[in-house]
Amino acid sequence: MPLVLASSSPRRRDLLARLGCVPDRIVSPAIDETPRRAEPPRVYALRLAVEKARAVDRAADEAVIAGDTTIALGRQILPPAETEAVQRDLLTRLSGRRHHALSAVCVIAADGTERTRLSDTIVAFRPLSPAEIDAYIACGEGLGKAGGYAIQGRAEAFVRFIHGSHSGVIGLPLTETRALLRAAGLPLA
Repeated sequence: MPLVLASSSPRRRDLLARLGCVPDRIVSPAIDETPRRAEPPRVYALRLAVEKARAVDRAADEAVIAGDTTIALGRQILPPAETEAVQRDLLTRLSGRRHHALSAVCVIAADGTERTRLSDTIVAFRPLSPAEIDAYIACGEGLGKAGGYAIQGRAEAFVRFIHGSHSGVIGLPLTETRALLRAAGLPLA
């Protein structure tokens, strides 16, 4: 059964490869990712994963997988770091605190059945000095990322504690993703 990855993220493609799964097509869905008024972070992440999967045109024999990773500080959804100023604010707010990396996955099977899973990983950053934040921003790896950091890169040195799915923080929780793909009938080892 052909698989469509509804994401332009190279990290999601690489994480799928860890499961021995190579998408037959990759499509970047265009959806409005604005949080709704008073929308809880968990609901937001799941909604985006479903909307991304539904936004992709698929043939009758294709399955679609989409994901969303949302960083939440309490009930507040943190935006992606679209500018260095936003990234500095995000990292300052995350410094010395715990936050949730919510990674939602939606798989639409060839028969149209939608299945979702959500991984909730607690990540605690050690306190970061302004110089450390400036140096991290200068390296460029966290720009455009949820929460302003990439845990698979230099920001891993900021983490003093993680409870949950490391791959979920990167962008696709592998345990949950494997279960969804198998339930959709994709042959995985």
